Order: sequence, then C-alpha cells, then structure tokens
Amino acid sequence: MPDCLFCKIVEGIIPSKKVYDDDYCYAFRDINPQAPTHILVIPKTHIPSFAELNGSTEALVGHMTSVIAKIARDEGLTGGYRVVSNCGDDAGQTVHHLHFHILGGKPMGDRMA
Repeated sequence: MPDCLFCKIVEGIIPSKKVYDDDYCYAFRDINPQAPTHILVIPKTHIPSFAELNGSTEALVGHMTSVIAKIARDEGLTGGYRVVSNCGDDAGQTVHHLHFHILGGKPMGDRMA
C-alpha cells in the first residue's frame, strides 16, 4: 500500500529502530513508547487489521507470535509483558496495518482477566 506508514517502514522509506527482521515480519521500537519496552511487530505483507485474518494467514500469525516471544526473551522481560493488537477505529487502531505491541519493563495497570 503506497500510503501505509508501516509499509514505508518495511521498505526503508521511513527510518525505524529495528529490533528484529526476517522474511515475514519486522519489529521496531515505538516512537511514542507507553512502557519502558514498547516494540511493534508487523507483517511485511500489508494486512489492514486483525479482522482481516483468515486461514491463509494462520502460518504468518503463528510465526509472528513466536517472534514476539523471542523478542520478549531477548529484551529481558522476565517479569511479564503485554501483547496488544487494536482492531479498527473504535479500538484505537491508528495505522491500518496489522501490528502487535509488546509492552513491558514495568508492572502494567488495569489488569485483565
């Protein structure tokens, strides 16, 4: 997508602080961190949101979850971390390219069951 911020980051048009990179996904530090560790993990293929996932994306999302766990270990998030994917405008999704936030490095408020 030519006007997608995250596609431009994947293409190297917009700079980012790379944390991880492979053939399927890319991870980088959030420019407006909400926790001491705040990393975004995105697929290199443009997928607008979590709502667009289907059987053909299962392997990609499975791979991304493994990458999230690896990044959390590499970042030393031994006390725990939160993984968030906002889906749609009502949930606060501002960039319409599937992405997962890894948040950690401090105790998280608003516990969820």
